[in-house]
Amino acid sequence: MAYLFAAAARLGGATRPRGSGTSRAASAQPAPVRAGRAPRHLAWGTHVVFAGALAVLCALQVLALWRAPAAWYPAAIRLSLPAGASVVLGRDQLAAPRAAPSHVRIEHAASGEWLAAAVSQAAPIAIQRGDEVQRSGTVPITESMRFALGAARFHVTALDSGSVTMTDGQSQWRFDGGTVYRDGHAQVACPDAHVGARIATIWNRFTPRLINLRKPLAFGGNLHCATRIGIPNVDAAAATLIRTSEAFILTATPGAASPLVVNQSPAHSSADRQPSPVSSNAAFPARAALPLAAADALIVGQTRFAIRTVGDVLTLTPSRHVTLYTSDRADLPSNVSWDWRQRQHWTIPSGPAWRIAAVLIAVLLLATAIAAQRGRWPFTRDATHAERIACLAGAALAIAGLTALLMQRAGTPLGAGISLLLNCAALWTALILFGRSSLAVSAAVILLATGLLAQLELGLGGADIAWLRHFQKTSALLALGIGTASFAVIRLNARPLRIPQLTLEWLLAALALLALAALAAQVLLGDETGVFDLQPVEFAKLALTALTAHCIAVGLGWQQQRNLPSKRTLRTDTLRWLRMSGPVFIFMALLGLALVQVDDYSPLILLTVWSTAILLTWSIATRRWLLAIPVLLAAAAGVAAIVMLREAGPQALAGMNFYGDRFQVWLDPATHPHTGEQMLLGARAIADGGWFGADNWFGLRTLGQSAGDTLRIPAVQDDFAPAFFLNRHGLAAALLLWTVQALFLAGLLQAAARAWKSSAGSRDFHGAWLGRFRCFALCGGAAFVLGHFLLSWGTNLAIFPVMGQPMSFLSAGGSHLLFFICPLLGLVGITTISAQNSEEVSSCRSMSNTRC
Repeated sequence: MAYLFAAAARLGGATRPRGSGTSRAASAQPAPVRAGRAPRHLAWGTHVVFAGALAVLCALQVLALWRAPAAWYPAAIRLSLPAGASVVLGRDQLAAPRAAPSHVRIEHAASGEWLAAAVSQAAPIAIQRGDEVQRSGTVPITESMRFALGAARFHVTALDSGSVTMTDGQSQWRFDGGTVYRDGHAQVACPDAHVGARIATIWNRFTPRLINLRKPLAFGGNLHCATRIGIPNVDAAAATLIRTSEAFILTATPGAASPLVVNQSPAHSSADRQPSPVSSNAAFPARAALPLAAADALIVGQTRFAIRTVGDVLTLTPSRHVTLYTSDRADLPSNVSWDWRQRQHWTIPSGPAWRIAAVLIAVLLLATAIAAQRGRWPFTRDATHAERIACLAGAALAIAGLTALLMQRAGTPLGAGISLLLNCAALWTALILFGRSSLAVSAAVILLATGLLAQLELGLGGADIAWLRHFQKTSALLALGIGTASFAVIRLNARPLRIPQLTLEWLLAALALLALAALAAQVLLGDETGVFDLQPVEFAKLALTALTAHCIAVGLGWQQQRNLPSKRTLRTDTLRWLRMSGPVFIFMALLGLALVQVDDYSPLILLTVWSTAILLTWSIATRRWLLAIPVLLAAAAGVAAIVMLREAGPQALAGMNFYGDRFQVWLDPATHPHTGEQMLLGARAIADGGWFGADNWFGLRTLGQSAGDTLRIPAVQDDFAPAFFLNRHGLAAALLLWTVQALFLAGLLQAAARAWKSSAGSRDFHGAWLGRFRCFALCGGAAFVLGHFLLSWGTNLAIFPVMGQPMSFLSAGGSHLLFFICPLLGLVGITTISAQNSEEVSSCRSMSNTRC
């Protein structure tokens, strides 16, 4: 992906001032500059400042690891139970921080079978067998099944692969996975539904079942509407019914006051439409015992336990979320024992991922040997030794990052110290290769190092081994992204690709189709958190930025050629405009996803910021200054609207239907302590930090120590990462962070201006298109990053209502880093190197008449 993005930016670009390959790209060079002009670099003093700052941040990571206190956790939990006995275990006995005090009952039946059952409906458990997960509190719908919730009694009268029909004695209900029909008529949208929910309701009603948006049927509340069946005196969504690829699953909501009672015995035929009371053999599905035979894992409170039984001993091996202890002692029941293990930061665990890494390294070495023997790239004559080393280093770094990511996915992550070395190698690689010539890359390296330090502090400060996974994942993704981008940039600079314009357009069209398919997969198979542990929205931002930059660059080229004689017809004009419609489809898909799938309006704000920035850039580039005025006025109006809403208070928004609850919480969080928990806890953490951090030493005294109450902030590693940073390091450090963020945006705009200047001096269509493409792609990327900065700081500082967007570079957003930030840095790198090469060639031609 980053390789394709950099290849598009390199197409038609200037080559280096060497003897080979210069003649082919001579026409694409910009106009010569005055004699003796040297390529533009950062001043040595500025570069030394960035290098020194990176060295300090890397040293702080090492110091945090060195100061981290010793911690132990149970590597194995042994439970000794004779046949016929049982025991109740919870948070303390299982070292499961997300479990209830009494969570699961383990039974050793007289027959020798081991069973597990949830103690209450509020604390479910799950059994995993291969790819199948069986949860307590859930039961598949069967024909003639009867279940009760509160005073309502339901009887399933018909069931097929696409719908389930049931009756409660008063109405007949049919549910197809997205729409509820009451007595044959689809229910209307709920009065409090926002625009996206209403659009989804209409979509499900008039589209085929294959592309319907799956929505759960909720039981409870006082109103029949949308996908709700109201039941008096029962809390809303006390139970839900969802359609999976295999069956319809009925689930009791954890913590619901009204229990779900199920009777699966077909006491009556399916033709009997009248419900009867639930018989005495009914049971609570949450408390049904699940067999542990042939099970791979038991999941209790988000902690995964591998299972092994030998006679009367059950051995549970915990992973993912495991409590850390300050000593290797714990108060345990007589039939429970632990095997202690101390947390190690410099270990390389064994696992299947190492075999994959060995194969990848062997393939890399074989390809290198073949390239060297045949004289292929990067061992061609015109490739310098530095370029060969840089390419091999980038490839090795990417393979190391991929290996670390695979090991973490396999449940055997690298130690924090190894992840530290990995991210430091990636950061120094980016700074050495591109930091000398690019302000944006230098600032981005400092921002990434700051974010990694904050994530390491958060991981070391948590009383759970899972907190370190954010730091380990970000380090692996950074190595993978920076390594791939570095390899692509140096490779394309050593030997530029010669891709025809039409072929490149087909590649960009394929990128757009892939982005649309990923968004469709999220709508159909995922939720607002993503699909398959990925966020397709970030990839769609990249595709939207690339396609928009290409379309504007080509459109401006057509505009410059409007005075030239050409055989223009209606058909050619129509085809041209169809080629320009790619960004529209992606933009509409993102807009639809924001309205339907996401439960806040942050994507709308991001798209608004991006659209405004692109329109402003286009008006400035084409010198249509009058169009810039309404854009600036609209931005000023947005700021004024925020101030007016803040001053108006919650009374002015009492009747607001469009995300009104979020505005109410924002304006008066004290009266909504539950829904405003994020804002209240974040504000308290920021206030405790003050100007110089909670320790009054910019966080140096608490480096590597406990994170305290900041861990209680929901999504503190993502949306509220700035709140943790302000609490730990203070407002003074945040001011420095804001300065570096401003330098990064300024560096992007500087690179865009250089690209536009090179397009203005180009002598052919490809060279001019290349400069314009780079300019608008960099401006589009800067607009999205600016939107993330504004939303994240505004959310944490209570300037805006709470919205779920990560802080670029600071939060542990894996998809945002891999699919957007790293390709953007790759584009900056290739733009900077190409601009340097153009200036070198221009300077060489100005000083001599000989061929450069």
